[in-house]
Amino acid sequence: QVQLVESGGGFVQAGGSLRLSCAASGRTFSSYDMGWFRQAPGKEREFVVVINRRGFRTYYTDSVKGRFTISRDNAKNTVYLQMNNLKSEDTAVYYCAARDSGSDYISANRNDYDYWGQGTQVTVSS
Repeated sequence: QVQLVESGGGFVQAGGSLRLSCAASGRTFSSYDMGWFRQAPGKEREFVVVINRRGFRTYYTDSVKGRFTISRDNAKNTVYLQMNNLKSEDTAVYYCAARDSGSDYISANRNDYDYWGQGTQVTVSS
């Protein structure tokens, strides 16, 4: 069982930056791939980025490449999402999720993830 708690959301003007954090409980954090997803009002939850359990492999959705950076600190049971040059279309509730993959295959499919946080709101004004 893993519990995930996101923090760091807020209100920012376009072009600004935010850093989201996701703290995980449990002693097996390093065995989980960690993903960030987001959901805007009236839209489905969409994939943003994933980092594999050992932190050497990442995959970003095209719309955030070059602007967002995912990282993790397995000693602190925390994954981060640094978001730069934010745009109004980045406005959404951001969720972190954990996937007990058991392999080096990383997934962008939300149905593959086992645990979810409660989400943190990011609002970008234009």
